[in-house]
Amino acid sequence: MNSLTLARHSLQAHEPSAGWSAWLMRQGYQHLLLLRSQINLYYFWEKRWFFFVLVFGGLFLTLPPPTGLSQQGWVLLIMSAASTILFITQPIPLPSVALLIVIGQVLLVGLDSDEVAGNLMTDSVLFIMGSLMLAVAVVKQKLDKRIAWAIVRITGTRTVNICFGITLVCGLMASFIGEHTVAAMMLPVGLTLISLTNQNPARIPKLSAFILFSIVFGCTMAGIGTPSGGARNAIMIDYWQQFFYVPDDPSTRRYLVDYLTWMAYGYPLFLAQIIFVTPILYYTFKPERLDLSRAVARLRVQIELDGPMTPAAWLSIILFIGVMLGWIFASQLVGMGIVALMGTCAFLVTGLVKWEDINAGVNWGVVLLYAAAISLGVEMQATGAASWLAGQVLALFEPLGMGHGIGLLAGIALLTAVVANTMAPGAAVAVLGPIVLKLAGPAEADPIQIGFMTAFASAFAYLAVASSPASTIIFSSGFLQIGDFLRIGWRMALMSMAMLLLQAKFLWPWLAQ
Repeated sequence: MNSLTLARHSLQAHEPSAGWSAWLMRQGYQHLLLLRSQINLYYFWEKRWFFFVLVFGGLFLTLPPPTGLSQQGWVLLIMSAASTILFITQPIPLPSVALLIVIGQVLLVGLDSDEVAGNLMTDSVLFIMGSLMLAVAVVKQKLDKRIAWAIVRITGTRTVNICFGITLVCGLMASFIGEHTVAAMMLPVGLTLISLTNQNPARIPKLSAFILFSIVFGCTMAGIGTPSGGARNAIMIDYWQQFFYVPDDPSTRRYLVDYLTWMAYGYPLFLAQIIFVTPILYYTFKPERLDLSRAVARLRVQIELDGPMTPAAWLSIILFIGVMLGWIFASQLVGMGIVALMGTCAFLVTGLVKWEDINAGVNWGVVLLYAAAISLGVEMQATGAASWLAGQVLALFEPLGMGHGIGLLAGIALLTAVVANTMAPGAAVAVLGPIVLKLAGPAEADPIQIGFMTAFASAFAYLAVASSPASTIIFSSGFLQIGDFLRIGWRMALMSMAMLLLQAKFLWPWLAQ
């Protein structure tokens, strides 16, 4: 008898009885039911905010609208509140929230689908899409080490000087190409300096925080400097044009805010803040190394080994300078979105980037999210929902002395900063923009100043990791803790708010003349 036959007989000899097998099957089935119920409970708990929104949103839809608000406005207000809750809690992917906004405008509000589609594809959405594609093309060139070397050649080897140089360079770049692009480019710069200083970065946590937060705040603060610095800026420009500009009325042309006008308001605030960033960081995270000579020497060796810049790198720089000039001088003629798309086409035609890279690197869900949020804001303005809600906000502000003047601007800034720390700055402006802009009429305020206050204060999202793209990208390095953002964030928020209100009080009236 061979071994296979012996094994078969052994199994048959130890085969359990039919009753034993049935008991095992029952136990297994009961365990399977228990496991399935646990999975179902976990699913419902994970999606609890989504079901909360469905239930309570449905209940509110059955109620009559408040006095002074139309039925369409009431529905849009409920949709806006539901979207805000979903933006903050994120029980479902954010692009699906955008799709629900589009569907709700047709099925619940009764809008024509062509009208909703027209609201989705504005110049600001084209700009956001083009900027994201340009970001992929720029990061593809891998200029991080050369940027680091250019900084240290100017600043020297002292840690404080290098970090100030990093903040300044990040700011200058982020004001034109967006904080997410610069954060992605400069993260390798920071990590290079950290790793070249000590092979075990755990031994220099304060230096690591000093360098990496210099990148974060350089990027986030400078995003307000120009219209191309962030999606929130393009969204506000779009709202000004749609809400206040009348083609046949020359007096409303001031609401077509151009690139240079935005810079006149945004760049002084960026430059005022940047003076305080390095001292605040140094006070909060006193670095273990006050000089980075060793890291700089190693960086120089790496640059020499890489050789001179390639023609492709120089061509990329030339093309992007052309895009910036187009934003400054041609955006009033063709729109910032078209300029961004022209730049993207130039990178593709010259072969500096492939479509496969852009397709893989662009978060298309972000484009859809902003498009849907903007369309919701436009319809809230059209139906009167934004005006009604603005009246309620003003009624809350007035007893606190925030019903007009600098008090109103301070209230808007505080409200925006709080909301921006719970969701992306662009989404905060998309949600709050129609509401705060409608405060201008009853409060006898300038919509331009209110819009700038909202857009600028949305950049003060310093407390939460996920509230700004730059914070999220730098946090992904693993060198920072969530507590580090809270530790430095409140100091930076107080400083930024003070600088904003001072400029709104003394500089903006002069610019408005």
